[in-house]
Amino acid sequence: MRLLVLCALGALCLLPGGSTEHVPDKTKQHDVNSVLWKVYEDIRDPHLKELSETFDPLSGHYDDNGVAIKRLMQELNEHRLLEQKHWFSLFNERQRKEALMLYDVLEHSTDWATAAGNAAFFRVRMNEGEFVYAVYAAVTHSKLTKNVVLPPLYEVTPHLFTNSEVIQEAYKAKMTHKRAKIQSHFTGSKSNPEQRVAYFGEDIGMNTHHVTWHLEFPFWWDDSHEDHHIDRKGENFFWVHHQLTVRFDAERLSNHLDPVEELHWDDLIHEGFDPQAMYKYGGYFPSRPDNIRFQNVDGVADVREMLQFEDRIRDAIAHGYVRDHSGNIVDIRNCHGIDVLGDVIESSLYSPNPEYYGALHNLAHMMLGRQGDPHGKFDLPPGVLEHFETATRDPAFFRLHKYMDNIFREHKDSLTPYTKEELEFKAVNIDNFHIKGNLETYFEDFEYSLINAVDDTEDVEDVEISTYIPRLNHKKFSFVGDVTNELNHTVLATVRIFAWPHYDNNGVCTSFNDGRWNAIELDKFWVNLHPGRNHVERCSHDSSATVPDVPSFQFLIDRTEEARHEDKDLHLEEFQSGLGLPNRFLIPKGNGHGLDMDLVVAVTDGREDAAVDGLHENTSFNHYGCADGTYPDKRPHGYPLDRRVDDDRIFENLHNFKHIRVKVFHHQ
Repeated sequence: MRLLVLCALGALCLLPGGSTEHVPDKTKQHDVNSVLWKVYEDIRDPHLKELSETFDPLSGHYDDNGVAIKRLMQELNEHRLLEQKHWFSLFNERQRKEALMLYDVLEHSTDWATAAGNAAFFRVRMNEGEFVYAVYAAVTHSKLTKNVVLPPLYEVTPHLFTNSEVIQEAYKAKMTHKRAKIQSHFTGSKSNPEQRVAYFGEDIGMNTHHVTWHLEFPFWWDDSHEDHHIDRKGENFFWVHHQLTVRFDAERLSNHLDPVEELHWDDLIHEGFDPQAMYKYGGYFPSRPDNIRFQNVDGVADVREMLQFEDRIRDAIAHGYVRDHSGNIVDIRNCHGIDVLGDVIESSLYSPNPEYYGALHNLAHMMLGRQGDPHGKFDLPPGVLEHFETATRDPAFFRLHKYMDNIFREHKDSLTPYTKEELEFKAVNIDNFHIKGNLETYFEDFEYSLINAVDDTEDVEDVEISTYIPRLNHKKFSFVGDVTNELNHTVLATVRIFAWPHYDNNGVCTSFNDGRWNAIELDKFWVNLHPGRNHVERCSHDSSATVPDVPSFQFLIDRTEEARHEDKDLHLEEFQSGLGLPNRFLIPKGNGHGLDMDLVVAVTDGREDAAVDGLHENTSFNHYGCADGTYPDKRPHGYPLDRRVDDDRIFENLHNFKHIRVKVFHHQ
């Protein structure tokens, strides 16, 4: 599902039945760019501006008989929608409903004229935050815009990604009409140990990854209103946050910090946080002092309720089942149990019984985000944890998810370990495996535009305003191995590569069982193994776990206008998915002496693993699922390291498994 959004009026040709002639990708991309440009200001594109004034939404064509548009128009006409120039949070139930009303309208529009008219019409009448979310969700999930690349959110709504002092400098540059390139700093000071790893949680690519995942796998997704079921949605929720947590611990280790400790509802929140950021409209993000206890949050939940939800979930894990709405038993002590448990903990609409098990994740974000003003005494806006764009900026985000990750581990450790017979790939042997090139990380400056951060008018020409900030990157390297296929025919193989720190924070060698739980997924790909010896080489930048950086808004505009003016196709294929982790974060930051890592590779039976055909020829990013919602791999995330290992000799003696030591260096 990736729906629409806007087309210039002159580019549309309405055909009988409400359909339109083929609209080229460059036109779609132009319209998406135009509707999101300067979203807090007047529409600049003349065709869209005309549509915003003349289009009648009730005259459009819809596949739901106009139910969604009639509902939204009634809310608009009765003045119940959130005003413009006001903060928006997806965790605010009423605001979320309003944004999803517009999403439904866009989703149910059956032709480009209707979609364009609605987008232009509501662009000037709805709250800007609600509008941006609805458009991003619609474009993400519509099949009609599968080739459209969304501009980076940090350039559409820069306030959510940029420190307030930088925003103030941007306003100064705008007022004096002087070009500015402003240096950004990470939140905090050198007296705060957490400052050492701020480059991870405050990286705008990391923020983009987190919000993009939640756009692709929204907790509000309702199969009864959509055109497909999202396969393994709950398991994907577990895995993406598990990977963020173990990666954060690896970054802490390389910076001489202990692993992150989980939060407890009945214990102190030791680390405070001052976001040093502000809403475009609505004031500053609230801060949280050190060493405070969780308080009940009015209108959200009580601490006692959170403890009850936790106890019920842990009790379900101990019993090996949950009970659904009707009291029926849903078995979770199997390879699919993690998917059910992920839906329960989030809680998404896929949860079998949210009334009983609660919404541990969603409520926890709100509880933690409101601790600066739990009773609304100061009427503060939502905290950073109540926005997926800003949540990872707060180190408590990782403590919160370590807490939930440990609950997931209880479930995973309750499962029976894999046997040798279940793990081996008969007649396939890994002869050798090594890294080609050095594993080296470094920091580089990254620059992005702040043009959309400042107030504007069509009467004043734009002035270039940008900010730059250090970000982690690594040199290219390759995974190289030789694999022998002893059979007389070609076999499909899945290559799975993981790594974990060899030593813990006390210098003690990490056990295999602890290591496999803290393993960072580096790559997973499919390859045909011909009879005899096969040489396999895989570049780090091709990793299925990562994606390139989202291109800048100006890059998208320039490339699109070039394609339109020169009448050529628009090729943005490499950027069509922003879902994965930035490739820059594939490996953790090293150190001068070399961070010791255990690196393991498992070659498993691709024919048994694959859920779809042609994976060895596939070049699309589908690490978290294919376009139709189907997940391509039948195995659980993290396989074959996803279950406890009581005796690591089972793995070490496998012919289709290899375990080596490597070092990751960092250069200033």
